Amino acid sequence: MEEPSPLQQEAETPRVPSEPLAPIESRFLFVDVAALRAKQLRRGARPRLGDQAPAPHKAERVAMEEVKRGLVYYDVPIAKPAQREAEA
Repeated sequence: MEEPSPLQQEAETPRVPSEPLAPIESRFLFVDVAALRAKQLRRGARPRLGDQAPAPHKAERVAMEEVKRGLVYYDVPIAKPAQREAEA
């Protein structure tokens, strides 16, 4: 029996926060999260704003608004301790 192709397999359910997340204070993190969300939108993901989408409807603007409203789940990895090169 053949295995189903990746297109036939069930996609994971998206991780959407049940309540809005705290606002992102770091501009760099905001840009990173919005850029990844815009990439998802350009590839066919549905906007989470519903009928409240911004007028231009550009993926980047929609993604920024979603992140601003706390509708995008993101995870910040724990920083690894720096290893000293002198230790050898």
